[in-house]
Amino acid sequence: MTRLAKPRILTGDTPTGILHLGHWVGSVKRRVQLQDTHDCYFIIANMHAYTTRIDKSEQIKSDCIEIVRDYLSMGIDPERSTIFLQSEIPAIAELTFLFAMLLPFNRVMRNPTLKEEIKVKNLGETYSFGFPLYAVGQTADILAFRPVGVPVGEDQVPHLELTREVARRFNQIFCNVSDQAEDDDHVQLGGALPIPRADVGAVGRLLGTDGVNKMSKSLNNAIFISDSASEVEKKVKKIFTGRQSATAPGDITNALFQYVDAFHSDRARVEELKHKYATGDNIGDGHIKVELAAEINTMLEPMRERRKRYEGKDDVILGILKTGSQRANDTAEETLALVKEKANLIAFPRSLRFR
Repeated sequence: MTRLAKPRILTGDTPTGILHLGHWVGSVKRRVQLQDTHDCYFIIANMHAYTTRIDKSEQIKSDCIEIVRDYLSMGIDPERSTIFLQSEIPAIAELTFLFAMLLPFNRVMRNPTLKEEIKVKNLGETYSFGFPLYAVGQTADILAFRPVGVPVGEDQVPHLELTREVARRFNQIFCNVSDQAEDDDHVQLGGALPIPRADVGAVGRLLGTDGVNKMSKSLNNAIFISDSASEVEKKVKKIFTGRQSATAPGDITNALFQYVDAFHSDRARVEELKHKYATGDNIGDGHIKVELAAEINTMLEPMRERRKRYEGKDDVILGILKTGSQRANDTAEETLALVKEKANLIAFPRSLRFR
């Protein structure tokens, strides 16, 4: 079966460090599942990392390699999926410039995810022009590959809605698709760009071990895919619940039980733990954390074994990125040619090949 015989998806990560359990349950687990049924493209959005870390370019380069190492350890197969670097796809930059013409500036700045990042990262008024531009660039990251779906975490859904607006607007202006058309009908009606839908993971927003904030490396509340068994045990013990006693009724909507729901393999046992905890049936947080850590380590052990195959083999990872970036360029160039044709831009045939 050829790649184009399958429906296509596009998703990825900005290289901000190694991946954690929130990435796994929020998106990557879904990506692994989709490899057998979809034509999968996974972008390492390294240019987006420059929006707030331009002074740390060496670290960003290293993070790109580490993210791919995590992808491989979690089960993403470069023979079945295309893993590529954003910076190696010129069509993305060209589409970003064009798509910026389709979005009012105030619409971009109303993006709740963008506003939250400005607040969380304490950027104030000091952020570069490239920071809000990355929200437009993300629409190009996606639409360059004309996917039908985008596996994302809950916090990325607003970015995807911006992408959907751009695709609708382009199809309406340049392809004569009615503004009354259903999203799923755009391509059939002559639209150049499909309207991609969000595919949110089973856990849209995994809390960190602090029990309050979303899991994040920068907040020091993350359990990483590459953590050792003992590190996992130590971090699970730190999950904050605020509960005082094993005989006090507990809140089964707290962070600890979000983890139990997400990672415990025995659903009957999950229901038993919830009942005991909610009724204060002499079951302490510590007991549950020991059981939870064992479940997480059982899940992570095959990932640790796969990761060992790629430790110290950066050349292999760079080879995967080069091959994937060439495949991605072939697809993105097709999209760019189609978009230029529809937008009445004069364009001459071209091809891009890596040496």
